[in-house]
Amino acid sequence: MVWFLFIIILFIFDGSNLYAYDENIKGEKVLHLSEVIDLALKENHQLKAMEMNLMAVKEDIYISRSYLLPSLRLEERFMRTDNPAYVFSTKMNQTRFSMEDLIGAPETFNKPAPISNFQTLLSFEMPIYVRKAWIGLDVSSTEYRTKSYEYHKKRSEIVYEVLRLYTALRTAKGYLKVALQGVENTEEHLRIAKLRFEAGLGLQSDVLRAEVALNDAKARLVTAEKNLDIAKRAIGMVTGVYESVDIIDEEINIPLREIDYYLEGAISGDEIKILESRYENAKNLIKLSRSGYLPEIGIGAQYELDHPREPFISEGRNWQVMAFLKWEMFSGGRTYHESRKAEYMVREAEEHLEHFRKSLNFMVYEAYRSVIESRSQLELARSGVASAEESRRLIKTRYENSLSRIVDLLDAQTSLDNARANVIQRESQYIENMVRLLYLSDRLIDEVNRIMEVKR
Repeated sequence: MVWFLFIIILFIFDGSNLYAYDENIKGEKVLHLSEVIDLALKENHQLKAMEMNLMAVKEDIYISRSYLLPSLRLEERFMRTDNPAYVFSTKMNQTRFSMEDLIGAPETFNKPAPISNFQTLLSFEMPIYVRKAWIGLDVSSTEYRTKSYEYHKKRSEIVYEVLRLYTALRTAKGYLKVALQGVENTEEHLRIAKLRFEAGLGLQSDVLRAEVALNDAKARLVTAEKNLDIAKRAIGMVTGVYESVDIIDEEINIPLREIDYYLEGAISGDEIKILESRYENAKNLIKLSRSGYLPEIGIGAQYELDHPREPFISEGRNWQVMAFLKWEMFSGGRTYHESRKAEYMVREAEEHLEHFRKSLNFMVYEAYRSVIESRSQLELARSGVASAEESRRLIKTRYENSLSRIVDLLDAQTSLDNARANVIQRESQYIENMVRLLYLSDRLIDEVNRIMEVKR
């Protein structure tokens, strides 16, 4: 009995948790399109990751700049040795060398007693001419500019993804509406078939065919409901949440301009700027490799404290001031071949840039023609719905008057369902092609901002 009560209590608690989890899955937000775009630009994890990468690349600028600035270093060392040279110099540094140290020479010089020393060093070094460091700063700055263009392009990609998913959501809602209409119409056909059969004017096979058609329509409805649920969950994912997100249905009126408007936007867009920056950095790499032929000049200074027993205390002190020149006279041909490699990389970047300019021109032209095509197909699909509705109406009337078969009526219904679905598909295709054209031409964010401003 105790075990039975324990199982019941466990089931109640588990059941409540499962119920809460199910409610969490079913919960969804309902937002305007502008709110979803703003949410995606703030909370999308891929965009956040790219923003962190951009900030990390920005730090490279300061790292590169640090090689041009002076360095200051504090160092503390402890040494104990009986090395004759170190013992002799350490005593002098500690200002403890006296006449007593000369007694017994040279034996006391050759085999001295061990000595301890705490050495405190404060050193300073500053580059005066380091060509490689200056070019490294240019490389870091250009790389940051490239990443900035990539980040801006990613923002445009997120907006494009939101609009694409919004189009898929509208399509799923449209298919659901068509499926509901199909079920309603098929139920009406089944009702008529039953009435005719009961009145002795129809066949039982007509009723069976209508029932099969109704089951098929209900199956399409189930699929449409699933697709709608998946579309909402996909919008939630791109906005950085676990829940489904529904978008209030809004018309997107994007005027189609002349093709030159889109070509000009593509030429001056972020993707071209990204490749141009990489080409510029490739040229910087030539300068960087050739800087190996040049010397490095700098200055430095050092202040030293020495004490036999305690750190950071002076019993003896000294200082040094220096200037240095470093010049690698021979590197085994490394600098030459690094320069040649950089030159080939510049030519590679140049070819990639020129190819992409032509490819982008083609992609924008193709997208523009696809928009025109989908707009014409949408107009034809809308006129096809009117014809399919009239055809179904006529065949339904003929069937009710025993002038047509149930098969003809079901075929007419199937044609009407297909025509309605075709309109939904063509509307979705037209919007997708329009949004893709704006994305390729780097006009998407400006156009979306204009649309949202008009709605406000």
